[in-house]
Amino acid sequence: MIKKVLLKDVEEIYALIKSCTKHLIENDIFQWNEHYPSLEVLKKDIEFQQLYKLEIDNVIAGIIVLTEIEDVEYKNVKWLTENNNNLYIHRLAVHPNFQGKGYAKQLMDFAENFAKKNSYNSVRLDTFSQNLRNLKFYKNRNYKQLESIYFPKQSKFPFYCFELVLNA
Repeated sequence: MIKKVLLKDVEEIYALIKSCTKHLIENDIFQWNEHYPSLEVLKKDIEFQQLYKLEIDNVIAGIIVLTEIEDVEYKNVKWLTENNNNLYIHRLAVHPNFQGKGYAKQLMDFAENFAKKNSYNSVRLDTFSQNLRNLKFYKNRNYKQLESIYFPKQSKFPFYCFELVLNA
């Protein structure tokens, strides 16, 4: 079941993020680090009521952020749709113990259904250029790869923006 995260969940969510970060680094994917995502970022996600969790047997297996807030890094991206009424996805993560079971797909299905139900024009996100698994995942879901953006505190490598048009 997917539902909004409550502040009482923040430590478990942060532990999930740390496990995912460690797993990525062990696989030579330097997408997340000690700076990002931070506990403060997660608390803000919860405060804005934009962080959702997928629970399996009362354990948080995965998370996803759904927001209408456009990050400053996205301001110069040439998106496929107008810059209004768009849903942005951030921090999709599945704990390493739960990976390979279709939970990322479940979280994305939830996000896309949420976007359709709420009449958003598109779903937008970015993913790390060196994370080949993620690139394939989003392309297989019919997201169109757009231009690159950079997060210098995270990596010297670019992050690719993607968009799925729902209502053109």
